[in-house]
Amino acid sequence: MGFSGIPSSIILPTEGIIGIALKMYVVESKGGAIACMLLALFFLGTWPAVMTLLERRGRLPQHTYLDYSITNLLAAVIIAFTFGEIGKSTHEAPNFLTQLSQLSDNWPSVMFAMAGGVVLSLGNLSTQYAWAFVGLSVTEVITASITVVIGTTLNYFLDDKINNAKILFPGVGCFLIAVCLASAVHSSNAADNRAKLSCLSNDDKLRSVATDISTSREAFPEKERRAKFGTAGFLVELENRRAIKVFGKSTLIGLAITFFAGICFSLFSPAFNLASNDQWHTLKKGVPKLVVYTAFFWFSVSCFVLAIILNVTFLYHPVLDLPRSSLKAYINDWNGRGWAFLAGLLCGFGNGLQFMGGQAAGYAAADAVQALPLVSTFWGILLFGEYRKSSRRTYVFLVSMLLMFVAAVAVLMASAGHRK
Repeated sequence: MGFSGIPSSIILPTEGIIGIALKMYVVESKGGAIACMLLALFFLGTWPAVMTLLERRGRLPQHTYLDYSITNLLAAVIIAFTFGEIGKSTHEAPNFLTQLSQLSDNWPSVMFAMAGGVVLSLGNLSTQYAWAFVGLSVTEVITASITVVIGTTLNYFLDDKINNAKILFPGVGCFLIAVCLASAVHSSNAADNRAKLSCLSNDDKLRSVATDISTSREAFPEKERRAKFGTAGFLVELENRRAIKVFGKSTLIGLAITFFAGICFSLFSPAFNLASNDQWHTLKKGVPKLVVYTAFFWFSVSCFVLAIILNVTFLYHPVLDLPRSSLKAYINDWNGRGWAFLAGLLCGFGNGLQFMGGQAAGYAAADAVQALPLVSTFWGILLFGEYRKSSRRTYVFLVSMLLMFVAAVAVLMASAGHRK
C-alpha cells in the first residue's frame, strides 16, 4: 500500500539478541500518496456541503463554525496520537510527543505551520459567507483554482522541482481556465434567477413565503413543504429560511469574499511545506525537521484559536446584517450541531491526508485535492438544487467547467514525483 510502519529491517543488537526495528508510520510511495489524495478529495469536497446545508436551514454561521472548529482540531489530535506515535522514534523522525517537547529548538518551523493554519482559517471562514452569495459550486471552483495557480507554483519551487513541470503547469493552466468558466457560470445563473424572480411582484413573494410557513406547519410533511428546485417559489422560500439574506445585495460582495478566500487558501500549503521540510534552513544544524503529524497539530491549533476569536467576536458584532447572538445562545443551539461536528472531522481528516500525501509525492501534486469542486458541485446539485431549471447557456458553462476540472486533476496527479 505504500505505507511504512511495518518491520523494515532486522538488526542484531550487541547483546546478540535479534530485534525488529520499526520506523515511523509514513506514506512513502506514489501509489499511497495518490490514495491519500483521493480520500482527501472526497472529505474536502463534502464538508462545505454540510456547512451550506446548515446555513440554508437557518442556523447562524457563527454557531456552525464554532462547532466545526472543535472537531477540526480533534481530528488533528487523533492523527497525532495515532499515526504520529506508531513506530520507533528516531533522531531524524521523532514521534509526536517527543517532538512536541522540542519546541525550543524547532519553533521556526512551528511558526510556519501556525501561519498556514491562520490563512486556512481565514479562507474557510470567508467561504462560509461566500456560499450564500455565489453558491457552493462556484465558490469552491474559484477558490480551488486560485489555490492551484498560486499555491502549486510556490510548492513546485519549494519542493526542488520534484514534479514534472511539463505536465504540472498545463494542469495549472486548466485550473485557470476553470476559474474563468466558474465566473461565467455564476453570472449566467444569477441572470437566470433574476428572470425567475421578475415574474413575482413583492406582494407575491410575501404571500408565497406566508403560505409556505402556514401550510408547512400543519398540512404537509417535511419532504412536501418545499417548492420545486429551480423555481421562483423555491428561491423565495430559500431566502426566507436561510441565515444569510442575499436578496437585494450585490453579487460582487460574494465574488470579492471568494477571491479573498482563494488567496488565503493558496498560501496555507506552501507554509505547511516550509514547516515540514525547512527549505529556508531556519532550523539550527542537527535539529530534526517537523514530521508531518507534528506540523499538522500546530497548524490546526492556530486554525482553531483564530476561528474561536473571530467567531466569538461575530456573535456580538455580526457581519452582513446577521442577527446578534451570544455565547449562551450558541451553547443552547443544538439544532444541527451534529452536522457541524461532522463537517469539522471531514475537513480535519481531509487536510491531514492531503499533507500526508504531499510529503511523499510533492505538495504541488497534492494540490490535486483542489478538485474538491467536483464533489461539492455534485452535492450542490443533489442536495440544494443548484442550476435546476437554468438556461441552456448556464448548463454549457457548467459542463465545460467540470470537464476542465477533470482534465486539470488528471494532469496534476500525473505530475506526481517522489520525495527522496
